[in-house]
Amino acid sequence: MSIALELAVQDPAGVRIAREIGAARVELTQALALGGLTPSPATVELAVEAAGGEVEVHVLVRPRAGGFRYDDDELAVTARDIRHMLDHGATGVVIGCQDDSGALDRDALVRLVDAAGGASVTLHRVIDVTPDPLAALRVARELGLRRVLTSGGASAAIDGLATLRELVREADGRIQVMAGSGVDASNAAEIAATGVDALHFSAKRAVSASGGVRMGSASDGVGGYEVTDRAAAIATVAALRP
Repeated sequence: MSIALELAVQDPAGVRIAREIGAARVELTQALALGGLTPSPATVELAVEAAGGEVEVHVLVRPRAGGFRYDDDELAVTARDIRHMLDHGATGVVIGCQDDSGALDRDALVRLVDAAGGASVTLHRVIDVTPDPLAALRVARELGLRRVLTSGGASAAIDGLATLRELVREADGRIQVMAGSGVDASNAAEIAATGVDALHFSAKRAVSASGGVRMGSASDGVGGYEVTDRAAAIATVAALRP
């Protein structure tokens, strides 16, 4: 298989599934239903142990839900979290931020890349909500980021194929383009055919829990959560084989 695979996971069990399917790396996060937030240091440590040196652990560092325009306090948290995640064994980090115009916040990205101290840095799907994804790709490349994760400016990568092809051409092999969002067994091969360097998918399933007392404004009762589904992950990989 020539295309690299990245599995988005939230726990060590997901990392073990990533190893089983031959993924090159995981994006470790929590709260995937919110687009992902920074996981705890203990989660990072246990994920690195589960990876066993066979899978790279890249940690999403995102201080909150609700967009990517951050104030100085939020950027300070993000920069410190980046250092903590790398200190706890992460291979790299996944970041992104916008300025008031909606474009990438170049100064903030420089600050966060500096915090990574030479470790691998991926730009997350903030690129998909910028006014010009091609311009955002150029900024990421100029700042030395390793790759961008993108759905081609659409809610799902299967609907952004044309832009994904444009991004691959613009990247010109100098920064990796990784397609993600809604990637599964039904569409993985078609998305891979755009020429992207990697596919990012979560293969997740929901686990619901009911309770008579509401626990938070966004939950029904005690709320539910999501886990990596081994069968879905295996099926996605199988769909990429000739």
